[in-house]
Amino acid sequence: QVQLVESGGGLVQAGGSLTLSCTISGRTVSTCDVAWFRQPPGKEREFVGRISRSSAMSYYAGSVKGRFTISRDTAKNTVYLQTNSLKPEDTAVYYCAASVSASYIRWDYWGQGTQVTVSS
Repeated sequence: QVQLVESGGGLVQAGGSLTLSCTISGRTVSTCDVAWFRQPPGKEREFVGRISRSSAMSYYAGSVKGRFTISRDTAKNTVYLQTNSLKPEDTAVYYCAASVSASYIRWDYWGQGTQVTVSS
């Protein structure tokens, strides 16, 4: 039903920028909350940020606030994660997830992830 596909990962030098895309099928992006998570090597998955379905307001983890920006393009049914001023500690597999419930947030659907590597 609902499928998410991440793209845009790659190798970038510290201080650089990268834009990740999360293309959603089976559900209109404006009817679900979408979040970005990441999992650094050897660590647990952590929350990066999310964008709400109705207001399109974005919320971020403190570690990325001011550097990362989440946005959406309803015409392309895609959510973006713009990463700026990248640091080596940003190296991780980045995942997008969607919540389709009208009552509460539950990350029901996940993409397969895209690798972001930041070199020093």
